[in-house]
Amino acid sequence: MSIRVDWRTSVALTGTVLKYLSLAVLVPLVVALAYEEDVLVFGATLAIIVTFGVLLERIEPEPMEPDLLPREAMLFVALSWLAVAVVGAIPYVLAGYGTESALAHPVNALFESMSGFTTTGATVMEVISVERHSHALMMWRQLTQWLGGMGIIVLMIAILPELAVNGAQLIRLEAPGPELQKLTPKIAETARILWLVYFGFTLLLIALLYGLHLVGLAPNMSFYNAVAHGFSTLPTGGFSPEANSVAAFSAAVQWIIIPFMVVAGTNYALFWHVFHGESRRFFQNTELRTYAGAIAVLAGILGALLYGGAAPALGALGGTTEGAGEPALRHGLFQIVSLLNSTGFASSDFAQWDGTAKIVLLTAMFIGGSAGSTGGGIKIIRWLVVWKVARRELFTAAHPEAVQPIRIGDHVIDEDVIRGVLGFTLLYLVIFVLATVFIALDSTRGEVTLDAIDAVSAGIATIGNVGPGFGALGPFGSYREFTDASKLVMIFLMWIGRLEIIPVLVVFTGAFWRR
Repeated sequence: MSIRVDWRTSVALTGTVLKYLSLAVLVPLVVALAYEEDVLVFGATLAIIVTFGVLLERIEPEPMEPDLLPREAMLFVALSWLAVAVVGAIPYVLAGYGTESALAHPVNALFESMSGFTTTGATVMEVISVERHSHALMMWRQLTQWLGGMGIIVLMIAILPELAVNGAQLIRLEAPGPELQKLTPKIAETARILWLVYFGFTLLLIALLYGLHLVGLAPNMSFYNAVAHGFSTLPTGGFSPEANSVAAFSAAVQWIIIPFMVVAGTNYALFWHVFHGESRRFFQNTELRTYAGAIAVLAGILGALLYGGAAPALGALGGTTEGAGEPALRHGLFQIVSLLNSTGFASSDFAQWDGTAKIVLLTAMFIGGSAGSTGGGIKIIRWLVVWKVARRELFTAAHPEAVQPIRIGDHVIDEDVIRGVLGFTLLYLVIFVLATVFIALDSTRGEVTLDAIDAVSAGIATIGNVGPGFGALGPFGSYREFTDASKLVMIFLMWIGRLEIIPVLVVFTGAFWRR
């Protein structure tokens, strides 16, 4: 077989990504110095990542210039995300070495790292152990989500001239959703704009959360916690240094986080238009209006169920929502927003809610955020296309001679794009079903007991980058007791789910490598 792909270039560029990613380790290193804990762990991590990145760069000292061909681009994106997850696991292994921490196991460490960078939020930490790890390690855990939210490759395009040449196709491969909205003539400038908007919302949320602490409305929302939750809200990540997630904080904190989760699931390009006085484009966007409508309908249904007694208790907060308007509204809205756009935060232990409430939550998990957001899942725009195609098929069945294009707003969707959306959705659902069956069967070999809805939640929580599921996988639970085989499958699901399946799966086909 004659190999057509210039894999050396893709590997060398992956090394460049790792070399610059090592700068992010300085954040937990500073935290480690401040708290005098795990300094050697992050010092060693920094040295290892830089060394590994430089060695990979030397595989091809003069990468392909000026353009990456499509296959090299796909291989580069897939390898980069796998590589950052692998090196991101190093601090977990080093910090857990010689202890009883689950993270000392390489598979567990890779699971936690992949979950972080893909903004999944699934964890192998036990609830009782979350608060036992160092501040530096937990901040690294939060930071991995923030880096992965807007995208590692988007960040590299914003700062590296050698990647900006190929920026459009690279962002298209990495960015969630079926389309790329170019905000400026230069793609590198577009990448900087997206990261600037993302950074701005993160800073605003941190300031508001810490502000609640200063005025006495959130006693345990320290500056550290404010930064940590800012780093995991905007990327729709869901990790929290608190064992009880957002349920550990006051109602005021939960109300502040809700609109920022909504923002995180919105196409970030729309905010750029608002900042430039084009608010009409924001409010008339069909996907945004559908996203808001889905939240309103599902939150209304769930709130009514909670008001009627669907939640016997609210976990860390205690009490009940039965007959209590504000708690029912708050928890219903919080959990729908959190699970619909794949954030995965919890305001209460929804794994203990009744079956009807769980079905509503499971429905939200399948929807996903908007294209161009940091949300996971299938995405609102794809469901819109699928719905309109279904309507067209019914119409043309009655009127065979009719020609009816698919429109989203004022735009006619190209038939090639429609085929791509249908193909992706079908592939997503097939992989989800196969993975769910495997996880359910394999769970009998481990120490996890899963019923049907628990197994379904495990599959969608990983491929959809949602994080928590039901049963033992609930928001206050853990994936620790699964077998290594199941964890490796879930790691793969998180990887392909974040990159929208195709850029990863195509690398495993023979046709990709042949002339």
